[in-house]
Amino acid sequence: MNSIAINLVKGQDKGFLDKFINWALTVGRLVVILTELVALLAFLYRFSLDRQLIDLHDQISQKQAVVKLLKQNEDAYRSIQERLFLTSTLIKSGQETTQIFSDILNFAPPDFTFNNILLSQDTVRIDASAQSVSSLTGFIRDIKSYKKTSSVSLDKIENKTVGSAIAVSITVRLKKADY
Repeated sequence: MNSIAINLVKGQDKGFLDKFINWALTVGRLVVILTELVALLAFLYRFSLDRQLIDLHDQISQKQAVVKLLKQNEDAYRSIQERLFLTSTLIKSGQETTQIFSDILNFAPPDFTFNNILLSQDTVRIDASAQSVSSLTGFIRDIKSYKKTSSVSLDKIENKTVGSAIAVSITVRLKKADY
């Protein structure tokens, strides 16, 4: 048997407004779903960013502790370096001073007597007695020709009747040292 269907409801055809509302609700649901999906992904991504931030803070704290620990070693190392440099400078200065004293004593003739030798950073002050003018002249000539001397001045010369000696006071300016 063949069945025949009769539609007795008039206006079943959908109008434009019905189609638009149906479309808007369908698309609206999709937009809401996509928006919620983006919000959920952003929320989950925030957790990974928080984890990275915590890890970075931990690394910074660890590195700060290492730097703080090594700072003491660095300070000790720098202190040792400074003391070694100072020691080296003082040794060179001491050797230089010893050499200058030795050279001045070697310039003195046998009848030349030192009363006082004072060495400062760039000058040597000599108080001495000579038995003859020739020995005094020879000593001053040797001091003037000394490689570390820049100038020589005879500050005081006095003829002592006791012991027939010539008392002198000599100031020697030294050239700048390389240390």
